[in-house]
Amino acid sequence: MTPALEILDAGPAMTLQDLGRAGQLASGLTRGGAMDRLALHEAAALLSQPIKAALEMVGLGGTFKASADTRIALTGAPMAATIDKEPVSWHGSHLLPAGSVLMIGGVKSGAIGYLSVGGGFASPETMGARSAHLVAGIGSTCVAGQTLLLGRDMGGNTDMVLHPDNRFTGGEIGITTSIQTHLFGEPELERFVKTTFVRDARANRQGIRMNPDCTGFSAAGALKVVSEIIVPGDIQITGDGAPYVLMCESQSTGGYPRIATVLPSDIPRVAQTPLGAGLRFRLYSFQEAVAREAKARAEVARLRTRVVSRVREPHTIADLLAYTLVSGVVSATDDPFEGKA
Repeated sequence: MTPALEILDAGPAMTLQDLGRAGQLASGLTRGGAMDRLALHEAAALLSQPIKAALEMVGLGGTFKASADTRIALTGAPMAATIDKEPVSWHGSHLLPAGSVLMIGGVKSGAIGYLSVGGGFASPETMGARSAHLVAGIGSTCVAGQTLLLGRDMGGNTDMVLHPDNRFTGGEIGITTSIQTHLFGEPELERFVKTTFVRDARANRQGIRMNPDCTGFSAAGALKVVSEIIVPGDIQITGDGAPYVLMCESQSTGGYPRIATVLPSDIPRVAQTPLGAGLRFRLYSFQEAVAREAKARAEVARLRTRVVSRVREPHTIADLLAYTLVSGVVSATDDPFEGKA
């Protein structure tokens, strides 16, 4: 029988996400996929497998039961998690035994958590991906009572951990100029990079609004800007002067002027910025941006070398006496050097 994961309870915005659908922008479909793509790379490293689709959980997780022993990885924003009511660590891999119940609560920091499984989810592909793209009407949110079939797991270790970069509290976001930056002028761009922004509650997979701590921004001739192609990471300035960072399910064309574009490697930090957290934008030249992207991709490629075995506390190991903790027996009174030359 094909192994499966039953969803006993689901948060309000849970979807199945992989790296999305590349090459469809000319047809009017943005790539979609995971909001925090780095979390999928981390899960692949923890499970020693290629990148697979994962359950994306925004703000709140859910309750799950596996029909067979299943390896899982928990990545992205840290959430409270238990297996059969016993706490398990985030940013790690675990064994979910058949019939056991995995409960994932709310985020502790950040905004979006991910549940990955060994072998991945075996749902049908649409246009080369398993991702739900809600704006395009592809797939849907996950609901209680739904059963997800699992792919074949080639096996590997569990109880592995990976300490991620701290992208869950806001902070500095790298940007570079876009094709419309010149419409704002140097004084407005300089004011933009000196401004502290706060993530607004108006946010979804299409875009995230950032509230400035000053008056809004404007571009010369903004009303004459013609709609043209846009990509995730573009920062549009809306009519009230507030910027929106476009995310993975953004529209493919738009007419609001774009003051800059977030570097691809910093989009996960934008996605994980929690409500009310502050961030600032740092402008890089095109050459600097290319160098930063190359460095970020090299770090992703090294993720598997950073995976280590989790050190378990003795009092949490139920079968502690089954482990060989001492390789030999020694005496507290005998002289270990007696009779030796």
